[in-house]
Amino acid sequence: MVLYTSPFPNSFLSVLHSFSWGLIFPCYWLADRLVGSFVPTTYEKRQRADDPCYFHALCIIITTPIYLALLAASLPFALIGFLLWSPLQSARRPYIYSRLKNKHHANGATLLTEWKAAGTGKSFCFGSANVCLLPDSLARFNNVFNTQARAKEIGRRIHNGASRPQIKIYIDSPTNTSISAASFSSLASPQGAENTNRTVNAGIKRTTSMEYKGDNSGSNNSEEREDKGGSGEPNEAEENSCVVRINGEDNGHMSDTEADTVNGQAHASGPAEPSLEGDAEISKTPNHKQKEGDSGSLDSYSASRESLVKVRVGDGTVDQSTVNNKLLYKASIMKKTSVRKKKHTDETFDHEISAFFPANLDFLCLQEVFDKRAAEKLKEQLHHYFEYIVYDVGVYSCHGCCSFKFVNSGLLFASRYPVMDAAYHCYPNGRGMDSLASKGALFLKVQVGSTPQDQRIVGYISCTHLQAIAGDTTVRCEQLDMLQDWLSEFRKSTSSSSTANPEELVAFDVICGDLNFDNCSSDDKLEQQHSLFTHYKDPCRIGPGEDKPWAIGTLLDPEGLYDEEVCTPDNLQKVLESEEGRKGYLVYPTSKNHSSSQKGRKASLKGNGRRIDYMLYTEEGLYLEWKVEVEEFSFITQLAGLTDHLPVAMRLMVSTGEDDP
Repeated sequence: MVLYTSPFPNSFLSVLHSFSWGLIFPCYWLADRLVGSFVPTTYEKRQRADDPCYFHALCIIITTPIYLALLAASLPFALIGFLLWSPLQSARRPYIYSRLKNKHHANGATLLTEWKAAGTGKSFCFGSANVCLLPDSLARFNNVFNTQARAKEIGRRIHNGASRPQIKIYIDSPTNTSISAASFSSLASPQGAENTNRTVNAGIKRTTSMEYKGDNSGSNNSEEREDKGGSGEPNEAEENSCVVRINGEDNGHMSDTEADTVNGQAHASGPAEPSLEGDAEISKTPNHKQKEGDSGSLDSYSASRESLVKVRVGDGTVDQSTVNNKLLYKASIMKKTSVRKKKHTDETFDHEISAFFPANLDFLCLQEVFDKRAAEKLKEQLHHYFEYIVYDVGVYSCHGCCSFKFVNSGLLFASRYPVMDAAYHCYPNGRGMDSLASKGALFLKVQVGSTPQDQRIVGYISCTHLQAIAGDTTVRCEQLDMLQDWLSEFRKSTSSSSTANPEELVAFDVICGDLNFDNCSSDDKLEQQHSLFTHYKDPCRIGPGEDKPWAIGTLLDPEGLYDEEVCTPDNLQKVLESEEGRKGYLVYPTSKNHSSSQKGRKASLKGNGRRIDYMLYTEEGLYLEWKVEVEEFSFITQLAGLTDHLPVAMRLMVSTGEDDP
């Protein structure tokens, strides 16, 4: 299958489309600004209340007539442009595939070595997030604004979080199984890559850096690996990680004096707000203000506690005092609550609330990237880490779906592995406001390696966004039916294998996206019992209507996005670790017995919030001799103040059952 690298089959149509959109854009921009001026966010309301000289009403009185006059003047040109633009959409391709041509622009992003399936297995990390990148006037209804600036900052935070080193600390504690966590800002900062390597080599055992390249030291590491050679496939569980083993009679904890000293260094700057760097326009917005000490950016001095470190109970012989001296520099030491412990009583994999995207993130599925200019800015930032991106997915006008589509599907996919095939389908049964967007499903086939017998190792990933209007359960169930049918057709049409002569080995099949229903609400029972969940597993789910105790909601209460308690990744992480915090800042399933207001609610609520963002995987249709299991699941707060959803991430381990060579 040919991947489309441009929206139109020839340059003439591309030029004609650009010309028609150029006629439409002034009218579109003016209308967006005009409507947006009448939809303030809670931050802007607080700003007006705090500043007696903030003459917002006067600004509206002055600018509204100007906007209306310019809008009227631009309407004739917009009409001509629309008459040209609309028929062109019949020739438009359903997505744009972008591949990073100059890998030097990746700024130290991990360049993967091909998996040969010669070791015991390999893990793959998947991420999903609804980023709410709508036109600014529409985004304000979700209490977020400045879409262009947010797109740039979202991309920057994602690639900064994913490109950091992965560090694991094992604590030998025969009498105490409680877990403490540390963060190391020197390991987080790309500028501190050389210092990171020196610190690691001096005090701990670095198992391997097979896939990680820091901004400054990546090339040297690569050369060292080539010199050493080695045909054996490393165990993915140890790739790109530093392993620290601590034992001692003090149960692996720092003394109170040491902890106080470290905390004093890490948080000396006091409360901080998130910010963007290098953009004067962004500094005006609350969700983009970040002082020294905010962990939203990996350039800060106070990195997140837990997110840069995996803490586990294990065996080891390294003296604790040595590790403390070598590693606990500019770090904050905190106790984990039950939500962030390594394992629940009957759980077999790690789960956490993390202030960073997982290190070595392999695949990213985003929803609500509706604004095309924002999509371009986001793509440019993500290309610092991901080599392959599929964006601008969907159809416009009346082409391909039953009703007129004003915006695309909002789906975006990014990968460190090459994309082999891609297909998009639009849901034809959208209702209400959702019918104006070409919501649908994006299906992708990626190559993640090959066997010594030159058989391709592939994986399937599906990204989707379902009907959002509450009460449309029948519509969502129909869309889930179509999702399964389309995925089955895609796998059949792109498979080049036969049972007798398999040319490809399927390692995983994953579905990511915003499904717009939760597993605890009584209003969503029909979706909870859908057949999709008999074929695909949800790591957070026990059964229909019941989530696992550690699972939390992914839909934030928009009214509280700019509260000081949750406006930074660290602050939001701390709040979500407590039950009272979740009740205050997460949206819970609707109930006739409770008020719709989330703030200050003390009543007994079922579950830990509305979890509408899903990551599903299946063991069906994979290579029979391999086993797939969840290694880690994370709820991520790194996009605090930038969107009204919590991103989620899942790491899958594909076990081959072979011994290391």
